[in-house]
Amino acid sequence: MMFARRALFQSHVNRIASIRRHPAITSRDFSSTQLPNGITLAYDLHEPPKGSTAKAQDAPPIVFIHGLFGSKKNNRSMSRVLARELSRPVYAIDTRNHGDSSHDPRHDYTALAEDVELFLQEHKLEKSTLIGHSMGAKTAMTIALRHKVPIGSLISIDNAPVDAALKSDFGKYVQGMKRIEEAKCKRQSDADAILATYEESLPIRQFLLTNLVRDPETGTQKFRIPIKYLAAALDNMADFPFKDPDEARYNGPTLMVRGTKSRYVADEMLPTIGRFFPKFQLADIEAGHWVVSEKPEEFRKAAVDILSQERD
Repeated sequence: MMFARRALFQSHVNRIASIRRHPAITSRDFSSTQLPNGITLAYDLHEPPKGSTAKAQDAPPIVFIHGLFGSKKNNRSMSRVLARELSRPVYAIDTRNHGDSSHDPRHDYTALAEDVELFLQEHKLEKSTLIGHSMGAKTAMTIALRHKVPIGSLISIDNAPVDAALKSDFGKYVQGMKRIEEAKCKRQSDADAILATYEESLPIRQFLLTNLVRDPETGTQKFRIPIKYLAAALDNMADFPFKDPDEARYNGPTLMVRGTKSRYVADEMLPTIGRFFPKFQLADIEAGHWVVSEKPEEFRKAAVDILSQERD
């Protein structure tokens, strides 16, 4: 079974690698923006290939928002692909309490939405396409429904605008990460052995362990994300700030991408989605919750198809 999971993970890596190799795409070392609310957001900017037409250079940007325990690195390969194929700049951001962004005790969808709105305003990004996965999907939907900044279109990946309990796995991940820090591991392999008692999937463990960094003073492995804040925020991540579709609606182009093996966007949620987002289209991809990493080519096609229609 373990060999099968390793083979599956390697196939995912190979598929992503096969669409990321393109020398014309330019990416910069990550930058950061100090927001008026005191939060600093880190981001990677993936620019269109050199030689793009003036029309392409003026194209509205894409902003990619990762999920819980993720970072901008998760979306690096797909961001490069979208920048190339759509000739649009792609900003892959770290939300507060993730990646290289600053930490804050408050972690809910209103706060996350406000951060991204301020980021868009600071960079003067208008009519952006927001793409979000999981936590990032609910953040993007919240932004669209708040109407504080002009949004061109929305792509939500495997989450719905409803209050719905997180899978119990997320609570287990927090327990495992706390145990790793308590054990003061010096090798990532030791941290992985601890986490394996909470999560048997190698790809998911490797995803979570991307948050490990070595303390230069003690040599021990620690998490760069504030586990205490995120553990306290798990209930917030299950909620959605808008309850009544008659009071908030986004009428722009919307693509709802769901993994058919996931339970986060069930059929019974589709009517509610349609009331919040009347112009939504549905793309079913045979995958679990981690749609982009599991089926990158299928996601790429769905995203490029709808965004190309938007440009026509």
